[in-house]
Amino acid sequence: MVDTAAGPLATAARDIAATAAGLAARMEQQRHIDAGLVTAMREAGFMRHLAPGRYGGAGGTLADLLDAVATLGEACPATAWCASLFASTPRFVPCFPEAGQKEFWADGPDTAFVCSVLPFGEAVPDADGDGLRVSGRWPYMSAVEHADWVVVCARSTGAGGPRLTLVAVPASAVRIEDTWDSVGMRATGSDTVVLENVPVPAGRYVDRDAVFAGRTADGTAIAPLAAVNGLTFVVPALGAAQGALAELTRYLAGRLTEVTPTPGMPGPGGSLATHEMALARSAAEIDSARLLLTRIARLADEGGPFTGPAIARNMRDSAFTVELLLSAVNRVFRAAGTGGQAARGPLERFWHDVNAVATHQAVQFEPAAHHYARALFTTP
Repeated sequence: MVDTAAGPLATAARDIAATAAGLAARMEQQRHIDAGLVTAMREAGFMRHLAPGRYGGAGGTLADLLDAVATLGEACPATAWCASLFASTPRFVPCFPEAGQKEFWADGPDTAFVCSVLPFGEAVPDADGDGLRVSGRWPYMSAVEHADWVVVCARSTGAGGPRLTLVAVPASAVRIEDTWDSVGMRATGSDTVVLENVPVPAGRYVDRDAVFAGRTADGTAIAPLAAVNGLTFVVPALGAAQGALAELTRYLAGRLTEVTPTPGMPGPGGSLATHEMALARSAAEIDSARLLLTRIARLADEGGPFTGPAIARNMRDSAFTVELLLSAVNRVFRAAGTGGQAARGPLERFWHDVNAVATHQAVQFEPAAHHYARALFTTP
C-alpha cells in the first residue's frame, strides 16, 4: 500500500479498506456494496468532505480525497468507486438554488447524493407553473439504494428552446430496478433509477450548463465539471492498479528472490528478467498516473486558473492515466501466470474492475484528444 501520510479521511479509509477486503467476494456475488461500508463512509467524512462549510461540510481538498479513494481501491475497487461518487457529487450541489441546498443538507452535511448528468429523461412544466414534472429511466446509478437524494438530467423545452436540466429528487420518490449485472465493478449496485411524473419544485433544479461551467448559486466559482470529473472515475482504478502491483509483488517475492537466471529454460529462472521488467514497468506507469492525477487535483484545490487549455489538458490527462493503468494491470495479470490468477481472487478483481473503468465514456481518449487539440488551435 502507498504511504499517503495524509489527513483523517485517508486514515479512516485504511480501516474501511480492511473491512472491504473481507467483504469483497460476497459483495461481488450480491452485486451491491455492503450497507455497513456506506455507513462507515458517512462516519469517516466522505459525504461531507467537499460539502460547503456553511452547511457543516469539511471543505476538504481533492488531493486528500485522491489519497483516501486510492487507499480504498487497493482493497476493493468497487468500494472506492462508490466512495468517490458519494464524495465528489456534493462539490457541485452549490450550483442549485439556495432553497434547494438548505433542503438537501437540512439534516446535516453527511447527505448521500448519487448523480447522472446524461439526459435520459424528460421534464415538463408543472400544472401550476411553479416547477417541473420529470419522467425517465437513468441506468448505471452506482450505490443508488443508499442515496438520500438522486440527481438526474432531463430534457426540457421552454421559451428559450431545449434545455438540459439537472433535477434533484428525494430517494423516496424514485423506483430502483435491479439491472446491474456486469463483469467489472460488480459490487457497485449500479442499477436503474425510474422517475414517473415526479414533481420537482424550483429550488431543486438547475441548468446543467451551470454545473459544467462551475457557476454556483451565490456566484462563488468552483472548478468546471470537465476540469475534475475524470478524478471521480479514474482514482478508483489507480487504487486498483496499486493493489494489483502489490499482489504480484507478494506472489513473485518468494519465487524470484533466490532464483538464478537460466535463459531459455522454463520456470521462474528462465523468466526472471520478464518478471522484473513487468514489475518495474508497471510500477512506473502507476506512479506516472498518480502524478498526473495529483496535478489535476492540485489545480482545482488552488482555484485554477481554469482556462480552456487547462481544462482540455486535465481531460487529456484523465483519459491518458486510464490507458496507463490499464496497461499496467493487464501486464500484472499476465505476469502472474496461471498460479496467480485464482478465480474470484483479488488479482482477478483488480483486473476486471480496471478494464471496466476503462470503458467509461467520461475517460475515453479520443474525445479528450479532440478537445485538447481544439484548445491548442483556438488559443492565441
